[in-house]
Parts: sequence; structure tokens; C-alpha cells
Amino acid sequence: MCFSYFYNYLMKRVVFIHGWEGSPEEGWRPWVKRELEQKGFQVLNPAMPNPKYPKQKEWVEHLAEVIKTPDEETILIGHSLGAITILRYLESLPEGQKIGGAVFVAGFSDDLQIPEIKDFFTTEIKWDKVKQHCQTFIALHSDNDPYVPLTHREIFQDKLNAQVVTMHNMRHFSGDDGIRELPQLLELILSI
Repeated sequence: MCFSYFYNYLMKRVVFIHGWEGSPEEGWRPWVKRELEQKGFQVLNPAMPNPKYPKQKEWVEHLAEVIKTPDEETILIGHSLGAITILRYLESLPEGQKIGGAVFVAGFSDDLQIPEIKDFFTTEIKWDKVKQHCQTFIALHSDNDPYVPLTHREIFQDKLNAQVVTMHNMRHFSGDDGIRELPQLLELILSI
């Protein structure tokens, strides 16, 4: 009993946050989830509410319910809109709560002029507050993403001191782009 409590307490857990119109089973998430579970990680891959017309408050509250108590063994992986969801979640944490790391896959922090996701950009990001709750940030981008310009990697590097990784010809890292496995992401997660 005591051993299993100790083991669970020390187990790293990864939480995926899919993007706008996404789902847990889309693209590379099932493959990365299996690979991490084989390495002893607990992996949570929730369906975010109302993915076609997402609302910031609903997504952040849902993420908080999934995570329950954040700790330094918790790593958040956000694809596309999932990245801004992580930033908004970190802004909402009380002082003293920290996570172990955050990885943004095709992430962005500014309004991309898409009406369905404008709700996530009604206020400026509180970068200093975000950094209080996490020390390790990684931004993974593609050099031919049709939606997210490469300028976002510089924003993450400048505002969060994020490690930035640029991959060639991965478009938006989605299932529609044929991305079913993402070994580079797996390596980045394991480096945290």
C-alpha cells in the first residue's frame, strides 16, 4: 500500500490538450500516449469541451478538473489552441503551485484572426505569472505551418525563455497533415 502510494506520487504524468476542432484520438497523440505509457508515464488525453466553438473559461476549467492538483511531475502538451489553453491555465494557478514543464506544438499566443477562437484573446497574457508556475517551456514549430507563423517561436523564446525546435515540412502537426507519429516530441518530453 505504502509502496504504491509512493510510486504514484513520483510518477510523471503528461496531459495532452488538443486544438480547435481536435480530438484526443487525432494525429500523433495516440502514438505518443502509447510510447509514454510503455515508459511508465501516466498519460491523460481528455476531450476538450465544445471543440468547434471553444471558450477559454470552459477549456481552462476543464483542464483544471483533469489535472486536479498540479505538481512538478506534471507535464502539459498543447497542440495549437492547446498551447494558449496551457498559458491561460498557468495564469489561473495560485501562488506556489508549479508544473514540471510545458510543450507547445504549433502553438501561438496571439489572436490569429479566427472568429471561433477569439474568446482566448480578450486579455493580454500575463507572461510573468505564467513563468511563476513553470520553469521549462519547449516550442515545437514547422517551417511550413499554414496557420501559425514562425514568429510565435520567437515570442515563446523571448517571453518564456523556451527551447525552440523547428522541424521541416510538418505543416500544422495534425492528423490531416498525415502526422501519426512524432518521435521528436517524444524525445522532447523525455528531456524534461
